[in-house]
Amino acid sequence: MSTSEFERDFLADLVLAHQLADAADLITLNRFQSSDLLIETKPDATPVTDADKATEAKIREILTDNRPLDLVIGEEFGAPESTDGKYYWVIDPIDGTKNFMRGIPIWATLIALVSPDHKVVVGVVSSPALSRRWSAADANGAFVSANGGGAKQIHVSGVSKIEDAQLSYSDLVGWGLRKNAMLSLQEKVWRTRGIGDFWSHMLVAEGAVDIAIEPTLAIWDMAALDIIVREAGGRFTNLDGVDGPGGGNGVSSNGLLHNQLLAALNVKA
Repeated sequence: MSTSEFERDFLADLVLAHQLADAADLITLNRFQSSDLLIETKPDATPVTDADKATEAKIREILTDNRPLDLVIGEEFGAPESTDGKYYWVIDPIDGTKNFMRGIPIWATLIALVSPDHKVVVGVVSSPALSRRWSAADANGAFVSANGGGAKQIHVSGVSKIEDAQLSYSDLVGWGLRKNAMLSLQEKVWRTRGIGDFWSHMLVAEGAVDIAIEPTLAIWDMAALDIIVREAGGRFTNLDGVDGPGGGNGVSSNGLLHNQLLAALNVKA
């Protein structure tokens, strides 16, 4: 397989992404609900554990050995000054650190590969405490495996009306001027659930949820989610309707509801 800037076997990269997830799962599951878990506060006032750091360090080590020409952006150890002309991996070692700290099993390692033109081409979301893993590679569909079983292809729902839709979100913090619109949207839809984080968007990809929204996210929170939702037939944008994971917040849907959703939140459809 070539690791040049111009030729790439995305299925081989997906195999590697699963290997990265396997290594991550060994670390995270071992530290989950551990009595000696070390917790620090980062400069942005968010928590980080020794498990976050150890997981990202291990992933970076494996990538250095297997994809030495690629760059890495990670939540805990930062990003290169520029990614121009390079493939780069985007890593969130534990998405849902606050859940992880409190013994809530809704957390996952997010792994994505992004092309030089900033399109996500491979994604894996591994949630070992939930015994589920989602994955996708460009033009190859999206899949989920549960309880160590085989991968099953997944698709978004066919719900086409907001009033029939199920909406998932984290909470009402961070909505700013859109808070009232968000509250109004919750009154319009069929059902809401405060699941939050990666799982909201993976449920969109599975067709169990029709819309998932988060008002404040970083690229490592979204890159892996983006391709899995898209390969399942859905759409992933920010609140301004810009496709991809680079917009500071995330909206995923089955595609049929996307413009209605953005209009309801008073943003550009």
